[in-house]
Amino acid sequence: MFLAAILVASCTENVVVQNNTLTAREKAEGWTLLFDGKSFDGWRQYNGTGISDFWSIDDEAMRIAPMSERPPRDSEGPRVRSSCIIFADRTFLNFELSIDWKVAKGANSGIFYYVQEIPGQNIFAAAPEIQVLDNWNARDNVRTRHLAGSLYGILPALPSNARPHGEWNTVVVRVKDGHATHTQNGVKVVEYTLWTEEWDELVANSNMANWPNFNPSREGGFIGLQDHQDYAVWFRNVKIREL
Repeated sequence: MFLAAILVASCTENVVVQNNTLTAREKAEGWTLLFDGKSFDGWRQYNGTGISDFWSIDDEAMRIAPMSERPPRDSEGPRVRSSCIIFADRTFLNFELSIDWKVAKGANSGIFYYVQEIPGQNIFAAAPEIQVLDNWNARDNVRTRHLAGSLYGILPALPSNARPHGEWNTVVVRVKDGHATHTQNGVKVVEYTLWTEEWDELVANSNMANWPNFNPSREGGFIGLQDHQDYAVWFRNVKIREL
C-alpha cells in the first residue's frame, strides 16, 4: 500500500497539462476556452471580417507576424492598417480572463477588454489595455505605466515582474462590477475601479484624456488582441469565466 501511494504521488507530480485545454477543475469552475490551439474559430478582425494573413497558428499559439515578414510598403502608398482581432462570438461584462503571452525581442502588443467597434477608430480608442511588452528592448519602455502588465498609459504594473522576450508570461484580468485587477505571473500588479471619481482623475491625468471615445462601456464588450506592427507576439491558453 505504501509503495502504491508513492507511485500515485509520483505520477501526479509528473502530469503535464496540455496547452489550450481545460482541466476538470477549470470546467467545474465555469472556464471556457476562447482559443483551441488549432484555429481562429470565434475570432475576426476588429471592424472587419475574417482574419488577416498577418495572423497564423504557430506551435499551438496565435502568432502576429513581424513587419519583416510582411510585404514592403511603397513609400508613397498608404500604410498597411493594423490587423487587431477580437473574439466576436460574444461580449463580456463581469469575468476573469487568463492569457499566456510571449514576445520576440523589442515587441509591443496589448490585451483589451470592453472593446467597442467604432467605425474609423482604432481598437484602443475606447477599451482598457493590458500592456504586452519586451520591457528591456521595446521602444515604448521609458514610462513605467507602459510596461508589461500595466493598465496602459494609466497605471503601472507594480512590481514589474514580466519575463524577458522569448519566455512565456501569464496575465489574469478580473473585472467584477467595475473593480478590476491584473495578476501577472502569479502576482497582483494593478488594481482599480472603473466609473468612479478616482477613475475619472486617473484618465484625466493620462494621455487617454486626448481620446474623446475613451469611456469603457458599462455594458461590457469584446476581448481583443493588438497588432502593433513591429515584432512577433504569441498568445495561447486564452480562457475566460463569467462572474
